[in-house]
Order: sequence, then structure tokens, then C-alpha cells
Amino acid sequence: MDHLLTEARNPASADLDALTPLEIVRLMNAEDATVPGAVATQAEPIARAIDVIVERLRAGGRLVYVGAGTSGRLGVLDASECPPTFNSPPGQVVGVIAGGDAALTTAVEGAEDHPEFAEADLRKIDVSAGDVIVGIATSGRTPYVLGALRYARSAGAYAIGVACVPDSDLGPAADLTIAPVVGPEIVTGSTRLKAGTATKLVLNTLTTGAMVRLGKTFGNLMVDLRATNVKLKARTNRIVRHLLGVETEAADSLLSRCDGELKTALVVGRTGLSPDDARRRLGEVGGRVGEVLRGARLGTRHPTLRLGIDGGGTRTIALLASEGSARTTVVGRGAAGPSNMKAVGPAAAFAELGRAVDAAFAVAGLPRGTVAAACLGLAGAGRADDQAAVRAWADRVGLADHLDVIGDVALPVALLPDCWGVAVVAGTGSCVWARAADGRTTRAGGWGPLLGDEGSAYALALGALRLVTRRADRRERATSLTDRLLRRVGVTEATDLIRLIHGVEWDRARLAGLAPDVIRAADEGDILAAKLVDEQAGDLAGCVAAAIAALALPPTAVPIALAGGLLVHAPTYRDRLLRQLRTLGIRPSHVLAVSEPAEGALRRAAVASDAK
Repeated sequence: MDHLLTEARNPASADLDALTPLEIVRLMNAEDATVPGAVATQAEPIARAIDVIVERLRAGGRLVYVGAGTSGRLGVLDASECPPTFNSPPGQVVGVIAGGDAALTTAVEGAEDHPEFAEADLRKIDVSAGDVIVGIATSGRTPYVLGALRYARSAGAYAIGVACVPDSDLGPAADLTIAPVVGPEIVTGSTRLKAGTATKLVLNTLTTGAMVRLGKTFGNLMVDLRATNVKLKARTNRIVRHLLGVETEAADSLLSRCDGELKTALVVGRTGLSPDDARRRLGEVGGRVGEVLRGARLGTRHPTLRLGIDGGGTRTIALLASEGSARTTVVGRGAAGPSNMKAVGPAAAFAELGRAVDAAFAVAGLPRGTVAAACLGLAGAGRADDQAAVRAWADRVGLADHLDVIGDVALPVALLPDCWGVAVVAGTGSCVWARAADGRTTRAGGWGPLLGDEGSAYALALGALRLVTRRADRRERATSLTDRLLRRVGVTEATDLIRLIHGVEWDRARLAGLAPDVIRAADEGDILAAKLVDEQAGDLAGCVAAAIAALALPPTAVPIALAGGLLVHAPTYRDRLLRQLRTLGIRPSHVLAVSEPAEGALRRAAVASDAK
């Protein structure tokens, strides 16, 4: 055994007994950080193992973990967690440990040295050709595990070996080997450390990957769990609310109608089927709720409806409206979290878009399906490749017959009389977007908090806090902003702002919430606050002037739409912006405050459906 990598000494821990507790923690953390990389090298064999496991489980076979000591305990642990997590049938995933159940809590000396014991244990559970046996031995040589793999192959079962050394004895005994090599342990030979962690990661991936492929989840939600305790009952209710956009009481009522069966409740809520019909439909597809729900989306058509979506960095709003009348009739409104792909990633963004759409249909009392036309105005979707990704998602879920994907800053202009003019958006951030009557477009500002966002709530808040610090240094005259903002953020000294600003609690969005206090101070006569607010409004007006000049729009007859929380909810700031525009010679023919940009998306969707 002297040649085994798992028995080698780790030079990084040669003086382990002389280290302080903090040094031990840091050393172990550094060593543990290498484990995920070792597991990542085995991505392909792990994926092949998942394919085999899914094939065998789908045909009625079992997944059987076999190991000794720590390896055996990890196998039993992973197997025992499958029924409550994925509602897997009893006995579908089995853990077998050398020495039997007693070995789970007490070492059974010598049990791992007998390969014939493994054969006897596997005979007891009637291992057959339909099963997958995963033998776990971090050293790659444990006789009990080798015996299990050899017997498994003789019985026709598929044998997988998991070791933490290269070229182990498991290789010849297995059909497939997974070998994340983690190197010597901090405590020599103690494979419950890095090797145990690597093993747990591999087993997590095997069962999770297999159960996902078997339809035990919808997206990343556990839709096949057993609600056997208060926590799981709350999770079940939350999943229904999340996917169907209903309130707590409605979710409880739906679950009750479906005897607590989460999958059945989701199908009933989405399609309007009876519980028995929903169960029958699930049975036809092997319980894979995603196939039913996605099929329902593609199968149900709503030729008289259109959809408008405003998706930003804070929230997503979906409006569902009927067509065919001079006045738009909104029949459903759904809200969800952020859907800016650049901020949260495409997968999370699409999940929130789906939630908002689901909620709009739920409010309308309709099964989700394909609408006649949809417009999605999304932050982070201004580029062609981003729009292509959104279109691909919309096509997968059967969103609409006709689809328009644009950046969210373009939505307010769609609500102007002739769908041309300038949109000025100022919330946490800011941007100006303009469209000429002939279809040409441009934008100004919107460079983000580090490079721009002139006139935004965050720019106002940051500028005000800088005034407070300058006053603390006696580099600026007295200002009411000091007491006002320190009290607002909950500190007593300006020096406390350093900790606050550079911490995690007061992020950009929360700091932007200070802007109304700054505007209020300006309105009440604070000279420094008024100067700051006018400067920011002036910078934002400068972006408007740049956009107007770029498109050669008429400065004295241009329609302007104002959107974003700062401009919609702070009328005095809006007035200051309009005054700054007048100083630049810009006199709008029409000024519209847009509180619901998704209405602009609805209007664009209406144009698309009318043109079809």
C-alpha cells in the first residue's frame, strides 16, 4: 500500500501539529478548494454513468452503492436522501456497506477485507442484469468493493468504480471508472477528508443528474418531493405559487384538491384538467411534468390575446391583453424578479420571464398558451445576439406567433402619439433612447454606475454622500444632507459611511433609495443639495440634447416620454429636468410620464398582430 497516493504524505501539512487553529482552517480550506477541480476532470465519465443509470432505472432497475467505511457511509447517505428529495420509490437507490447497518456508526474491523462478503450482500438484495452497481473505494483497492464489482458483472449488472487514485485496481473490475485524483490528505491516509468530499460530489451528481433526467424536477424545482413535514409542505406551496402565480390560500386549495400531489396540482393549475385526467396525462409521459406543462403551452392557443413584457434589473412585468377593440383591455398582470440577462444570466432571466407570464395567465384565469403577438422589452437585450437568445427561448416555450424583442429603454417611446420621440429613463440607473419618424434610432448615456448613469437615483445619492464627506473634512459649507442622510442610513458619524458604502448590505439599489431625501433637501432650500440636483438634471438633459442632435429631431417639437421611478415618482425632479431642457433650447411638443412601460410593449405587440 506504500505506493498509494491516498497514503502519501502531504508536504503542505508536514508541520500540522504546530499550526494555530486559524492556520489549520486556512490550510484545510486551501486543500479543499482543489477538490471541485479534480471532480471536473471526470465530467465525461460521470455523464456517461448518468446515462446508464437513467436507462436502467427507467426500465425498472436499481442503483446500488457499495463501499466500506467512509465510502460506504457516503453511499448509504446518498441513497437515503433520494426518497424524500425526489420521491423515488423505496429500494430504487440502495446503499450497501461492508459490515452491515452496524458499520454506519461503529467501525466493523476486517469487514472490508473480504470480497466474498460483498457477493453475499449483493445476493441478499437479488442484484440482477437490470441494476447499476457503483463500487466506491477511494484507495481503488478495497477487497470488499472489488468483490462487489466482479459479482455485479457476473450477474450482468453494469459496474461503475469510483476511486481517488489513477489506474486503480477498480479499473479492470468495472465497466466504467470515475477517478477524481485529489492528492495526499492533510492528515496522511485520512480519506474522509478530500477524498470523501470528492466522493460526495460525485454521488451528488450521479443521483441528481439521473433524477432530473427522469423528470423529478421542473426547471430547478423539486416537483416530485414528499411533503412529509412543515418545511416540505411550505416548499410545496411555494413551488405552486412560484410556477402558477397564485396566492398562498389558492395554492393550498389546489394541493388539497390534488391530495397533496405537487405534480398533479401543477398540471391542473396550468391546464385546467381534472386531477384524475392530470394523473393520467402524467402517467403517459412517465411522470415527467415538464413534458406536460411545456406541451400544454404549445397546445393551447390564444389567437385574440397579446403579451407585453417589461424586464429590468429589479423586476419583470407581464401584461396580457385582448385584441380587437379601440381600447386595450388588460386581462392579466404578472410580476416576477429581475430578467436582465447581463446581470443574472440567461437561465435565471428566462425563468423569471416564465414566472411573470405564468402569473399573468393565472390572474386572467386562463391556461398558459401561445398568444397572437408579444413584445419583450428587456434590459440587457439591446444586441442582436442577445435578442436571438430570447427568441430561441420564446420559441421553445411557444410564447407567441409574432415576436418583437427590444431593449427596455425603447418601450416608453411606443406610447408617444406617433411612436417616435425621446425616452428619458431615470431610476436606479439612467439612459436616453430616441427614435425618429423614419425608424432611425440612437441612445445616449446608460454607461452604468462607473462610467455614467447621469441624473440617476444612484448618481444623486452618491453625489450627496460625497458632499457629506467633504463637509466632514471641512472642505464644504454646512448642509442639511449630513444629518438627513446619516440618520437615514442609521449611523451617527460621517466616518461610518466608509464601512457602510463598502459593505454588502447597502448595495447600489439600496443606496439609490436615498435620492428622494436629496431631492427633498433641495426642494426645502438646501443650497448644496439644489446645486447637486440641478447638475444631475442638467447632465441628463445633455444626454437628451445629444440624442436629438444625432437624429436631427426638431428640438422645439419633439415628444418626450419620461420613465423610471425617479422621474415618475419625483415631480419636482421632473420639473428640474424640463427646466434644464428649456435652457438647452428643447421645448417638447408632448411630455408623457410612463409609470407602466409594459404598456409600451403591449402597443408594439398590437402593431405586430395588426400587421400580420
